[in-house]
Amino acid sequence: MKTRIYNIIGALLIVCGFAACSEDHVSDLMLSGDCKVEEIALENYQGIIDLASRSIVVRLPEVFDTKAMKVTALRLSDGATSNIQLGNTLNMDASKTLHVQNGDVYLDWTLSVLHDEARIKQFVINDIYTGSIDQETKTITVYVPGSVDITSLVPTITYSENATITPSSGVAQDFSQPVTYKVTNNSAEATYTVHVIAIEKPKALFVGSASTLNDLDPEAKTACQWMLGNVANSLYASFADLRAGQIDLSECKVIWWHWHVDGGVDGHDVFVAKATDALETKNQLRSFYENGGSLFLTRYATNLPSFLGVTGDDEWTTPNNCWGQNEDAAELCGGPWSFRIFDGQNAHPLWQNLVAGDNPQEVYCTDAGYHITNSTAQYHIGTDWGGYDNHAAWEARTGGKILGVGGDGAVVAWEYPANDGKGGIICIGSGCYDWYSYTFEAGYTEKFHKNIEIITQNAFNHLMK
Repeated sequence: MKTRIYNIIGALLIVCGFAACSEDHVSDLMLSGDCKVEEIALENYQGIIDLASRSIVVRLPEVFDTKAMKVTALRLSDGATSNIQLGNTLNMDASKTLHVQNGDVYLDWTLSVLHDEARIKQFVINDIYTGSIDQETKTITVYVPGSVDITSLVPTITYSENATITPSSGVAQDFSQPVTYKVTNNSAEATYTVHVIAIEKPKALFVGSASTLNDLDPEAKTACQWMLGNVANSLYASFADLRAGQIDLSECKVIWWHWHVDGGVDGHDVFVAKATDALETKNQLRSFYENGGSLFLTRYATNLPSFLGVTGDDEWTTPNNCWGQNEDAAELCGGPWSFRIFDGQNAHPLWQNLVAGDNPQEVYCTDAGYHITNSTAQYHIGTDWGGYDNHAAWEARTGGKILGVGGDGAVVAWEYPANDGKGGIICIGSGCYDWYSYTFEAGYTEKFHKNIEIITQNAFNHLMK
């Protein structure tokens, strides 16, 4: 008999032990009972209560200061109390835990706010042509080649979370006249006007071997999409398009070639072997340059000037120190990566309005949590290699002007200034100049990587003068 009683007592203790050790000191059967939040409001904005996730979201207008929000309504289950009380003032810039207790049991609820943003964040026509968005005037401008039928274009639209948009994304529209899109998100509304402009004569061109923008590798595609959204009257064209004379370059100011190759392009011979499409187009590119057109050459495209006669008859003035990783196995940045502004070049247009770090002489390009291929096309400087004994020797042989150097003094950014009716050329071969990260680590926050866009915009502004 005693044994049976002890067994019963032991079983009860085990049950009680499980109950005492549960995460919220309450069983699932009590989720809608003793520790429930019946109602809560901040500044008279009612919270939306989700019992399943024990979360409460307070929807606010798009512009609303959340640093000091008063609890204007709070109703709990009978007999329950909480750490947050009616009349409290909360800083809701970050979510809060609402701890509700009733006797010996409790539940934790997550209280947060959500602004009713109503914005179009990206507007892409036919998955190729990216629009430039002016959030102040709520206008979107998309440039397409003159050969495109603008009476039936399909936009892909990225807009605020939880919002709706009319007309819908993915629905073909006639853009021969401006088209308006209305974004609605609870209390927020915005109307955008989209203008599609067919360009017969582009002002700027991004070139590559791919037949279309969508066929570019992720690094080049990301760079090209930025250009189409930020440089007016710009288009993508293939080298084949240039050779066939399909692009009218009579008003083009700048051609940008940003070329990524997994594993890198190490030296003159490798460039010749891998850049066949570009080299087959060198007559067209050289003619463009010699008639006043400027070039923006980044990553391994920095090899090109030697083949256009820019450095004289010496084709072997290509970068002599190159490497790179594969895009899908890129290196993780533990912090900002940078290179140094060359002595005396701080005032150069390329380095203006950058996000500054601790050292004003450094150009910071990445942030912790970013994955980078470190694709580098630079010039080693020093007597040990027998190429360029010092910086002055490099400038004398190549005719270039040094703008940026690596930590060991290698030339990583340089310019061939416009002269004698020829256009200017800016080259950036630093491994820090990187557009695409195949993933981002948890907690990644962009700060210095914004400088890649700023440097590029500066380059276009400078070359398009």
